[in-house]
Amino acid sequence: MASASDVRVRFCPSPTGNPHVGLVRTALFNWAFARHHGGTFVFRIEDTDAARDSEESYEQLLDSMRWLGFEWDEGPGVGGPHAPYRQSQRMDLYADVARRLLEAGHAYRCYCTTEELEERREAARKAGRPSGYDGKCRDLSDGQRAAYEAEGRTPIVRFRMPDTPITFTDLVRGELTFTPENVPDYGIVRANGAPLYTLVNPVDDALMEITHVLRGEDLLSSTPRQIALYRALAEIGVGNGGIPEFGHLPYVMGEGNKKLSKRDPQSSLNLYRERGFLPEGLLNYLALLGWSLAEDRDIFSMDEMVAAFEIGSVNANPARFDLKKCEAINATHIRELDTKDFIARCEPWLRAPHAPWAPESFDRAAFEALAPLAQTRLTVLSDITANVDFLFLAEPVEDEASWNKAMKPGADALLRTARTRLAEAEWSAEALKEAVLAAGEEHGLKLGKAQAPVRVAVTGRTVGLPLFESLEVLGRERTLARVDAALAKLEAQAQA
Repeated sequence: MASASDVRVRFCPSPTGNPHVGLVRTALFNWAFARHHGGTFVFRIEDTDAARDSEESYEQLLDSMRWLGFEWDEGPGVGGPHAPYRQSQRMDLYADVARRLLEAGHAYRCYCTTEELEERREAARKAGRPSGYDGKCRDLSDGQRAAYEAEGRTPIVRFRMPDTPITFTDLVRGELTFTPENVPDYGIVRANGAPLYTLVNPVDDALMEITHVLRGEDLLSSTPRQIALYRALAEIGVGNGGIPEFGHLPYVMGEGNKKLSKRDPQSSLNLYRERGFLPEGLLNYLALLGWSLAEDRDIFSMDEMVAAFEIGSVNANPARFDLKKCEAINATHIRELDTKDFIARCEPWLRAPHAPWAPESFDRAAFEALAPLAQTRLTVLSDITANVDFLFLAEPVEDEASWNKAMKPGADALLRTARTRLAEAEWSAEALKEAVLAAGEEHGLKLGKAQAPVRVAVTGRTVGLPLFESLEVLGRERTLARVDAALAKLEAQAQA
């Protein structure tokens, strides 16, 4: 393995749509590996697919990386010795490398049509042979090439794979060998001259002197092709001649033990961001998808992960995404925040478009008084809105299920007694609790049963922050007015 100062890894997504949590896990492992070894984390944008890539997705990708806290040493907005770091700005370079590969005999022009290729693949499948490219254009004469071009055929460029097995040691899976019949020649330049991922990715790795490639298991089958290309690039003087070490990360599985895909609702990073996951909570959980800090420890900081992370300790087996566990870990990270930090992070959910109250109704002092109680109960930051909305709405929310659950026969009598006791009480949480407890005792009810109608009358919900601390902050006048409104509603229902 390279020395610490030499370690260079890259994260190279395509800017297509919303970032995927599997992609984030890959970024996390690369970032942690680079930081652990004191190496360089390169952020590269693979945007050669003009039909799928967009500037909006590119900006969203950068914003997501910043939100997650991934600082890159080289890449967009940072620069570096191998700029530019967007492949769409490096096309002349790829064209030059393709030309040199052709001239050196490492690549050749292939004139086969799509229909011809499929016909031969189908025949190979029926005969039980490997159905990859059969090498038909590998050794065409000048006359054969001229004849094809006279027909109007436009060739692609294929890389010439060696006729010997390729063996490498995967940092996660150990030694692997691929035989020639299972790794046929492959395309590196389209017929229109556009370079393919199969060319640009290894070329950039070679030129950017990448030492370790940590990526998803789904790319494992392309590794022998890339190793062969790295060797060819070294022969023609592209890069420093080194071949990166590879580590292929386990699949992230979703429902039904199927690989989590972009189409799965729970795969979108934006979903977690919009719900109010903490970056550190989400990253803590994603780290557990294939790695662990210790057998008996699921909660850790990113600094602790960096200190402990070794790619050799990544498990090769697929990891299942468990939303409930992800939420539980996030809730723990919320509870561990400093109170001032918690209050600051709640800010987006205390104003439009998340907050249902008018901006002028928001009382920061009231919110800050209850924030420590809310902090112990939230799973995600967006939960804060429903926990404190009773403070800032003119009337409590209407929740029919909560109303029907709490306002059982006799609730009106209990509420009248509670209203009298509350009106007479000193306005402190302890005194308010004693008032409702006493009201309940008059009606043969324990505190839990007695406080339910009061809670729904005042907050609109059967569950929420501690009731008596909430009443103390809401104030005597508003609390009694809401109890009166609930009594009026019960009376109207009785007369209907």
